[in-house]
Amino acid sequence: MSTSKELEELQNKRAKLEEESTSLKEDQQNLEERIKVLEEKIAVEDLKNNNKTTRDAISNLESKINELEERLRKTSQMPETAEPTKEVVSEWNETPEPTEEEAPEAEKTMPEEPPEEETVTVTALEDSVIAPQEEASESPKKTSEKKKRKFF
Repeated sequence: MSTSKELEELQNKRAKLEEESTSLKEDQQNLEERIKVLEEKIAVEDLKNNNKTTRDAISNLESKINELEERLRKTSQMPETAEPTKEVVSEWNETPEPTEEEAPEAEKTMPEEPPEEETVTVTALEDSVIAPQEEASESPKKTSEKKKRKFF
């Protein structure tokens, strides 16, 4: 084979390979674009599903709110329509039973479970007793701030 023929064959092969290369690159770009499109479609579907579940949750919450509002309306209408009955206290029982407001603080604060080893009693303090304690807790802060100022 002559060199000119060999050169021509090699050039033809090269041209075919370059065409194939450009074709493959185009195919690759098309496939990459399809991948991006499919990923976007998946993202859109995920968002749709997420929005649907959120809408369902909102719908459930709204229905529960409506149900509770209806129950509230029914319970608020019951005392208005039915007159409350007054209890007659017998003469032999002169001390009235304590109501929820009059119940001692100790009964409200005591735990329902029996204490294991130690017992703690909680008693309510008056506001006048609490105020001096707050002032006392503030005074160490003021002195520490004064001390800090002296060092600077």
